[in-house]
Amino acid sequence: MPANTLLSGAAVYLVANVVNAAIPFALLPLLTRVLGPEGYGEVAMFQTLLCALEPLVGLSVAGAAGRKFYDADGACAQRELAGFIGACLQLVLCASVLMLGLIQLLREPLAAALGLRPQWMSWAVFSCACSAVMGIRLGQWQVRHQARCFGALQVSQGLLNMGLSLLLVVGLDQGADGRMAAQVGTTGLFALLALALLRRDALLRLLVWRPDQLKDALAFGLPLVPHFSGLFLLNAVDRVVIHAELGLAEAGVYMVAVQVANGMGLVFDALNKAYGPWLFERLQRNDAAEKRRIVRLTYAWFALVLLGAAMALELGPLLVSWLAGPEFVHAGALIGWLALGQAFNGMYFMVNNYVFYSRRTGALALVTVVSGLVNVALLLMLVKPLGLPGAAMAFSLSMGLRFALTWWVAQRRCPMPWFGVEIRPSSSS
Repeated sequence: MPANTLLSGAAVYLVANVVNAAIPFALLPLLTRVLGPEGYGEVAMFQTLLCALEPLVGLSVAGAAGRKFYDADGACAQRELAGFIGACLQLVLCASVLMLGLIQLLREPLAAALGLRPQWMSWAVFSCACSAVMGIRLGQWQVRHQARCFGALQVSQGLLNMGLSLLLVVGLDQGADGRMAAQVGTTGLFALLALALLRRDALLRLLVWRPDQLKDALAFGLPLVPHFSGLFLLNAVDRVVIHAELGLAEAGVYMVAVQVANGMGLVFDALNKAYGPWLFERLQRNDAAEKRRIVRLTYAWFALVLLGAAMALELGPLLVSWLAGPEFVHAGALIGWLALGQAFNGMYFMVNNYVFYSRRTGALALVTVVSGLVNVALLLMLVKPLGLPGAAMAFSLSMGLRFALTWWVAQRRCPMPWFGVEIRPSSSS
């Protein structure tokens, strides 16, 4: 894929992400004022539950199916890939059933810990399973560089989510329950659409039993369960600690600041969706000059994202005050630390693809879990004496640690000339 295709693909992903991000931003002034800090905190805790369940239910099947596309010199046979996608969905179904059983056993203490009504526990499992189906459809477009199809489906989902949220929260006065129901309903409808689109493109053979394909999918996904569980410890467990130490309303205030800072993450995610396939193709060619060029571009990106964090420090408090209203105004003081954490996340995206390319993802999981545990320790140390700023500091420091450790692992798994010399991986790594 030429560089102009990378840029055009990234632009489409960016537009789709911006539109999808504009939807929660458009809802933010309404939801914060209608729900208040406590109601918005309830929505934030439901999002936290989704983050916790997603790796356990989805098992990274979208990534496994996407990586399968590159087998056999860049593409595997269509029929084989369709069977592999079917095996991935079989895994999601089994994981969902197991998780529903566990949720039924723990629903009361979980609901109390999260400040949610028990019925939302099971609906969260359903929503995560549907998101896994949607992820497979989007991932297959991504590896084929069909960014417009990807963007159209993603934006359509966001628009339906917004419409249902307005209907249920405002029109029917359902409060926080309405917002959560809109999310669940949207993911369910779009999972059905994703299945239909996979069948249309001959990318789904669901009723075929292939233990070898199940094993391949698990070999990719299982090492990443700790990785994505570590992401939960990095990106979402802070709301659990805040709820326990400071209350549901403060969790709502913190979530507003997180949403504003996540605007940076949308740019990083959009570029990464195009950058991943572009990078994989060049790594397959193993050309030294191309590797040096990739390194130079990566260093330039590091400088750019740090500049973006500095800008967010200045503009974030004004944006929070304008979007969320007076009840959430103190969320603005958190933007600087959260933006720095997002900058480290953007830098992380540029190095973690090397680990995914190598398919030796165990160390990546270890890095994420270690960073997540460090985040938990910092949260327990800082939230009580410092309040919400302590949570933001813990996030930033932990994201910086994850970036540094992932860069080291990436160089061991897939060496690049970061310092002018390409170091070969040791046999023990």
